[in-house]
Amino acid sequence: MMWYDGGWGGWFFMAIFMVLFWALVIVGIVALVRYLAGGRHGHQGGPPPPSGESGWGSRRAEDLLAERFARGEIDEDEYKRRLALLREHR
Repeated sequence: MMWYDGGWGGWFFMAIFMVLFWALVIVGIVALVRYLAGGRHGHQGGPPPPSGESGWGSRRAEDLLAERFARGEIDEDEYKRRLALLREHR
């Protein structure tokens, strides 16, 4: 039989490459899972619109309220009551 006698250098590099190989496999699996699960979170990127005296904050609040009403989270009476409160405090 032929044996490769690379000494300590061969074993050292083999161990380093094995660790790097498994690190790449784990990073790849984590990246794949995050990619596949990323579309299901409903996270919208970007900063929220600015709120200030120009009415942006109250307009965004009305939009959020309308979205909640459209999704069925609140009923029509609750929607109208909260909308009146928002417009009252402008």
